[in-house]
Amino acid sequence: MKNKKLSLKDLTTAGLIAALYVLLTYLVNLLGLASGVIQIRISEALTILPVFTWAAVPGLFVGCLLANLLTGCALWDIVFGSLATLAGALGTHYVGRKIPALGPVFPILANIIVVPPVLMYVYGVPDGYWFLVVTVGIGEVISCGVLGWLLYKVLKKRKIFSNE
Repeated sequence: MKNKKLSLKDLTTAGLIAALYVLLTYLVNLLGLASGVIQIRISEALTILPVFTWAAVPGLFVGCLLANLLTGCALWDIVFGSLATLAGALGTHYVGRKIPALGPVFPILANIIVVPPVLMYVYGVPDGYWFLVVTVGIGEVISCGVLGWLLYKVLKKRKIFSNE
């Protein structure tokens, strides 16, 4: 997509992705897995969507921002967590469109770089940095890598975004 303007269809798609991200995060939050040292946000599987459509980039950013607000995250977590999602979505869009297998790598990396310091400095989590990198990384690999890749395979097979 050369022109990054969002059409009405793109805005609708972005809004639906944002709403789905919020809903999935909220549901997982009820189980206590949406944030903290061990977090498996099923909503992070949606980070594969920028492989298919540019509209997923703002959709994921807004969805993460709203989900973090609604689940009671601290201000710096809302800011930096949402920016990590945006960075991951941009990487997925620009590289994942060419090499889909690399799509999940960007949100995984963005979160293992951003989330551990947020946990340590914003929430005062006493665990060591590298321990948090491992725990956050495992959750991201499950959410983005495994679930995201399964979502990619289903959407590709069903040609959900075939006209993008």
